[in-house]
Parts: sequence; structure tokens; C-alpha cells
Amino acid sequence: MIRKDRSQKRERLKRHIRLTISGTPERPRLSVFRSARHLYTQIIDDSTGRTLVAASDLAKVFKEEFQEPRNPKEIAHKLGLLTARLAKEKNITRVVFDRNGYLYHGLVKAVGDGAREGGLQF
Repeated sequence: MIRKDRSQKRERLKRHIRLTISGTPERPRLSVFRSARHLYTQIIDDSTGRTLVAASDLAKVFKEEFQEPRNPKEIAHKLGLLTARLAKEKNITRVVFDRNGYLYHGLVKAVGDGAREGGLQF
């Protein structure tokens, strides 16, 4: 039996999730990506293949708006709030949450909670 590493398992799970979840113009997909150091979110319309909103903890807007959050969960929560604010500016209120193969726990959950608090409906 060949042992799969964590990233291979996540990619397999991601493909399975994407079979059931897709973004439409009415309900685009909110995708979360976690790297070793940073978090990224995108709101994507899969019917046209366009990214409508993108945010990350590296963005200039994030750094200006939220002065030095130190806790990773706090950063994730603030990123969810920023994503929701940017989505509201583009008249997006309802989204489909794509956890991108990650467990809905920890930082991914904090992004989701922040986005809900910011006004997005899942």
C-alpha cells in the first residue's frame, strides 16, 4: 500500500467536494486557502470562471484596516470580515462556502465565522 501524504489527501478531498459545490452568479463560491504562513479567500463565479473578490492577510487593505492582530484565529476572523465587506461592495450577500479540502475547524472556521458576522449568508 502506498502511503499518501497530507497534501495528496487534501487534493483528493478537494476534488470530491468540488463535484457538489459550484459557484453561480446568484451564489458564488467563497474559497479559503491556507498556506503555512498566510490565508487567502476568493469569491468565484464558476459559470464564467471569474474571481469576483479576493482578499488575503498580505493585502494592503487588510494591513491598513486591522492594525497588527497577533493571534492566527483573530487574523482569520478579520480576513472573513474583510472578505464580507468587499463582497457587499459588489452586491454579493449569499455565497457557497468551499473549505477547499480542509477540516471546518480552527482557522477555516474562523474565516467562516468572520464572513457570517460581516453579513454573508452561507
